[in-house]
Amino acid sequence: MSFLKSIHRAAVLAGSLALLAVPVAAQDAAEFSLELNNAAETTAGGCRLTYVATNKTGQELAQTAYEVAVFNADGVVSRILVLEFGALTIGKTKVVQFDLSDQPCTGLSRIVVNDVAACTLADGSGEGDFCLSGLVTASRSTIQFGI
Repeated sequence: MSFLKSIHRAAVLAGSLALLAVPVAAQDAAEFSLELNNAAETTAGGCRLTYVATNKTGQELAQTAYEVAVFNADGVVSRILVLEFGALTIGKTKVVQFDLSDQPCTGLSRIVVNDVAACTLADGSGEGDFCLSGLVTASRSTIQFGI
């Protein structure tokens, strides 16, 4: 009988540990996805950058913005600018375009996320640190994009 009790206790303990692990895994999965989806020349000779942002953080965001450094074809920083994505509800994907009016796309080699300019929680509780720690970047363009 004590053998069965030991097995039962072990099963209960294993089940309890599995339940405790679920919230930790959910927190680790908090992610803000930012993809440079396209870079296209404008008729005025500039470059239109199209970004796809997806809020997978589990938090409603009132304001989201990233400071990025833009590198020219020689690898020299040509400008630093802020890309504003605004409010994003949980699970929301938003497509935003930014024009670099005096810079053709062929003159860009890479764009690097320099810092978080805004990551304000919609509930008013302050700033979220996951906008950088949970940031996942990708590029579908010939321009490199990352952290």
